[in-house]
Amino acid sequence: MNIRKHLDNYSRDLQLVYSSKATIENYKSQVKSFLTHFSNEVEPKSIPNDKIKDWLLEAKTINSRKHRLCAINSFYKITVGMPSKIQKIPYPKSDKKLPIVLSQDEVQRMFDVCENIKHKTILALLYATGMRVSELINLKWSHIDRSRKVINIIQGKGKKDRQVPLAPELVKLLEKYYRKYETETYVLDGQFSDQYSSTSVNQVMKQLALKAGISKRVYTHLMRHNSFTHMVEAGVDINLIQLLAGHKTVKTTMMYTHISHNRISQIQSPLGNINL
Repeated sequence: MNIRKHLDNYSRDLQLVYSSKATIENYKSQVKSFLTHFSNEVEPKSIPNDKIKDWLLEAKTINSRKHRLCAINSFYKITVGMPSKIQKIPYPKSDKKLPIVLSQDEVQRMFDVCENIKHKTILALLYATGMRVSELINLKWSHIDRSRKVINIIQGKGKKDRQVPLAPELVKLLEKYYRKYETETYVLDGQFSDQYSSTSVNQVMKQLALKAGISKRVYTHLMRHNSFTHMVEAGVDINLIQLLAGHKTVKTTMMYTHISHNRISQIQSPLGNINL
């Protein structure tokens, strides 16, 4: 099999169909692994579905299997010209795991131990707005509208624009941050580039959690979960949270009602009626 030819054709087709660089790179990586595994086959068309299933099952997690299946499905559809090739292969169901969020006291501890103004700005932006890390590192000063008290998220997930609130406390922090760093285009600049990296953001979160003595697993996306869960607990309408989160349906946003400890802790236990 001429792997290079198929990969080049697929790479070109991906750029015509998808706009997300992350999606393109992930799909290319998965298909390269797929074609390399079946390098002894004559053509992708000739690979038996049973062998494709075995390859999918080699993935260690459900999410890895889903990524593999999505990638090869797009490969057969847009490059090979066989959209029905793997239709009979079942799509794996995701595990229904809820994130373990931080309490407001734990978030406060992270702010309390943060002495670096840039790190505090990163933490504040994530927690105040619930933006994703990709949206954070792509945030420009021109996206911040002080007159309307909103931050414009431009081309977020799914290449969709949305707005999140610009809290007065965040304005003061951003002013202090700007006076020290005077970044030009992007709010967060990197040490060797115009933009901060997602890896650096995650390292900041982990370091602050460690310094604050938090034993829970803390990562960048958890701050998004913290933000919306705490909004639910503060009584913010779930439909407004859906708009802030950029979710397609409110069903996705309803997850935050399930992980709100306020709602759970207020349930009257039947043990209360028992004389211990």
